[in-house]
Amino acid sequence: MDLKNRLKMSFLIIIILPICLAVMTGKLIIEYQLNSIQKTYDVEFNTVQVITNPIQILNRVTRDAFNRIKTQAMKSPWELEDLEYIKSLNAELKGKYSFLVVRKDQEIIFVGNTAKFTTVKNNLPSYNNHSTEVDGGIYVGGKNPILVKQQDFLYQDGSEGTIFVLTEVDNIVPQLKVSAIQAVISFVLIIIITAVILIIWLYRGIIKPLDVLKRATKEMKEGNLNYSITVRSNDEIGQLCEDFEEMRIHLKELIEVKMQYDENSRELLSNISHDLKTPLTAIKGYSEGIIDGVADTPEKLDRYVKTIYTKANDMSSLVDELSLYARIDNNTVPYNFNIIGIDDYFSDCVDELSFELEIKNIKLEYENMVSPECKVIIDTEQLKRVIHNIVGNAIKYMGKAEGTIRVRLSDAGDMVQVSIEDDGCGIAAKDLPNIFERFYRADASRNSKQGGSGLGLAIAKKVIEEHGGNIWAKSEVGVGTSIIFTIMKWTDKEHMEKKLSKIKKGLELKVKD
Repeated sequence: MDLKNRLKMSFLIIIILPICLAVMTGKLIIEYQLNSIQKTYDVEFNTVQVITNPIQILNRVTRDAFNRIKTQAMKSPWELEDLEYIKSLNAELKGKYSFLVVRKDQEIIFVGNTAKFTTVKNNLPSYNNHSTEVDGGIYVGGKNPILVKQQDFLYQDGSEGTIFVLTEVDNIVPQLKVSAIQAVISFVLIIIITAVILIIWLYRGIIKPLDVLKRATKEMKEGNLNYSITVRSNDEIGQLCEDFEEMRIHLKELIEVKMQYDENSRELLSNISHDLKTPLTAIKGYSEGIIDGVADTPEKLDRYVKTIYTKANDMSSLVDELSLYARIDNNTVPYNFNIIGIDDYFSDCVDELSFELEIKNIKLEYENMVSPECKVIIDTEQLKRVIHNIVGNAIKYMGKAEGTIRVRLSDAGDMVQVSIEDDGCGIAAKDLPNIFERFYRADASRNSKQGGSGLGLAIAKKVIEEHGGNIWAKSEVGVGTSIIFTIMKWTDKEHMEKKLSKIKKGLELKVKD
């Protein structure tokens, strides 16, 4: 629930919940008290009547008894002259906090409760001064009111008679007061409960997630980027926490990448220093030999100069490869993809390499097991660099006077698999997973006697990945090594553009027939 709806709901809870609970609680309290009054005074009434006219309770307490008196006064008034009968009626009313007073002319001849009567004896209405209905009456007595019901009649001797039914209001009204007090207390409790519920609801929905976010911010400020947060809400605060978590993950990844870059930079500087140190030492040594006159014959001088030249070329090649690798690693090398017939392309590459390998007593074999019409989409210059790097590695680590290198093409679904195999010394199993890492050499001492920068296969891996392919190696010590990579077949322009866009953003597809 978003904050807007949460605030609306809070408003409804504040308004509607207390009202509903107050109505329900008030109804229960009133019904409970009314049931108590009904059982105590043996009267019946409903809740609506009591709420609309509370006096009904007082009137109905003596309703039955007064109704009988009224009937007797009209039909058989002589029964009201019997004091024993009057006493029995008074005893019946006593349990309802009521009593009888009988007056003959101006003389009081019966009092059912003397103590209460003294407070109202001077306030009783005169004969025929007040006619009381069954549910009527008047209140007398000031601070301690008494409900008085009056019924006039005539004695048999013609004397004026009046019978009063007096009800103690104080003994009945407190029950209504208790109901009112209970209602007030209940309403206060309802307000408190509503406030507690609302606070808990808002705390769980707003305050608690903010506390979690605050803690995460503090952890991040202290450098702890591993402190993750989980908020299971779909409101704005939940979305904020999700965004914060995504930011934390992204920031952590950036820092890890930076740390990796820093580590790579340190490793790169160390490797460059190591690989440049050997040719520089050789150049320095041979130069000092020339200066000191060690090369005292033309043959020695020529050999020293050629060695210096060779080492300088090695350094130049190393710097060039470092520059190329840096540009490839930073994705700044432009790729010019073209549609090329796979057989024609590799035939040309093999022809170019054959002469160089023949001089070194290495036989180059080529086998194409894919359709001659098969076309691939490649950057011809960059892929040629890959082939030369792999073949160059095979030559350097051939380990014998004569050898064989095979270039084999095979079908692999929507890819063409290229395998360059040699029968050289092979690579140990423990070193095989690392040969595509930059500057990696199987010899732990990084002996540069074989030449090279240690970047050839690392560059090959980068280029093949930019082509949307994979590269891996198989080797057995004493048998030989196979470097295998895949390149994409050409299907149609739209399909290939989509594939290339996923591989490298910003590449432009240049189609040549």
